[in-house]
Amino acid sequence: MVYCGRSRGCYLCRKRKIKCDEALPECGNCRIYGRPCPGYRLESIFRNETSKVEQLVKKSGALPHGSQSGGRRDSIIPSPSVSPIADSTWEERAACYFFDQYTSGEGDDEAISYLSFLPSLYAVCRDKRPHNPTKTTLRLAVDATALMTLSSHINAPPLALRAREYYGSALRGLREALATQTQAVKDETLATMVLLALFEDIAGERNGLASSHAAGFELLMKLRGEGQLGNAQGRDLFHFAYTHTHVEILALREKPRYDTDWIVESLNGEDPVARLILIASKLSQLFLATSSLQAATSTLLNTDTISQLTVLLLTCRQIDLELTSWTQDLPERWLPLVIYADKSTAKEPLITYHHLSIASVWTYYRAVHIVTHVITAELRRTLAAATGRFEPLDEPGSPTPANIMKMIADICRSIPFCVGDVDIMGNPTTAPSSFSSSSSEAKPRARAFSVYSMIWPLWYILSSGLATPSQEDQIRNCLGRIGSVLGIKLALILAENASNQRNSQISIMDPLATNAGNGIGRLD
Repeated sequence: MVYCGRSRGCYLCRKRKIKCDEALPECGNCRIYGRPCPGYRLESIFRNETSKVEQLVKKSGALPHGSQSGGRRDSIIPSPSVSPIADSTWEERAACYFFDQYTSGEGDDEAISYLSFLPSLYAVCRDKRPHNPTKTTLRLAVDATALMTLSSHINAPPLALRAREYYGSALRGLREALATQTQAVKDETLATMVLLALFEDIAGERNGLASSHAAGFELLMKLRGEGQLGNAQGRDLFHFAYTHTHVEILALREKPRYDTDWIVESLNGEDPVARLILIASKLSQLFLATSSLQAATSTLLNTDTISQLTVLLLTCRQIDLELTSWTQDLPERWLPLVIYADKSTAKEPLITYHHLSIASVWTYYRAVHIVTHVITAELRRTLAAATGRFEPLDEPGSPTPANIMKMIADICRSIPFCVGDVDIMGNPTTAPSSFSSSSSEAKPRARAFSVYSMIWPLWYILSSGLATPSQEDQIRNCLGRIGSVLGIKLALILAENASNQRNSQISIMDPLATNAGNGIGRLD
């Protein structure tokens, strides 16, 4: 007799081998699929394993002394039986896995909501009566993204093939919905676009580095207006769409196609995520103004241009102060923890957080802060070339090497917690062999949605040329694990592309490294 474990998942979830929330009177997975929940097993169950042991012993040809190879089956105590359960489809298995990895529910111990409404919205969309085009399209998008997620996780090409079929159907439905404004502004339409963007990143099928859905996100945010911020579902969708597009503006130096900053101004400034989006929006505007002015100064330099450069530099410093203030106004549970995990080693302490979702926001914050310093350095360099005057590095808002290197170091010190290798106290959550930073096949224990938001900030650091070789190795290894083990193929593409992009990135080393007589230090 053997003890069958402590899990009390319902029989159907256990048969599917998926996580069960053990809710009563029925679990969440069964509720999503509209199937009757078969219930839960007892707290303790002992199963008779005699027949299994006998079969294994017979195979090995080493029966115990006194046993006979043709033992009577009626002498074996029968195992407890349960009612037969219809097996689940691959679409159902994939959807359950996808929701577990890419959505956060109310019961999850997460500080930030991430598409938490999607499982319930998908459950409604599965009801095909009456026919609703936007709901049908959303259902197809969920099935496509879920199948691709599961295919990447278990390396099952047939599932990827089926996922692409659903993706094509969902894409056609999305185009039809965008043709009519009444359909375009619905939550189901924006949610479909969110899912197709996820599909693109999980499959690693972007055309270059820019997302093919960025323009669509900007259009829908503009059409939906301020009303989309009136409920949690609309705000959740807006946060994803805005972050998805503005990460590319800051990292890839893309230009927005539609003005959506007026919507950002309606966000609740008391919320840490909303406040960070507000600051990032100001930085995007500054970046565009800086790019246009720098293009003009290459051919024309006059008093007005110098005056504009001075104003932009002051604006950049103001943004830097707001970013610093963001860290000072956070609630206590948002503050990072410095953990000395192993005092016997000379390694730097780790940085952990109360929630993985907070850790991903801090990674984004630090990357935005570094971008601010890069823009500040570019403005200082351009202004110095125009006036012949160089500011010392200890001026307020100046991008000193120490500040930049500290932010990069903090990102790297946070990586073990961000991918779930250590807990909040810095204790390893994986076996020693997989905890090693050199193990690219160790499965991150964090859920996919928390590491998905880290990909672009990590790529920016890797491609900027600001990190040390050991930090670059750590970041590249992290991206490799996210891509190969969690199945987000975009991470693999960015890890390989970082060195190519480095030549096109404007390095902060140039404005910080000039003649010693100008009072400028060098970032070594």
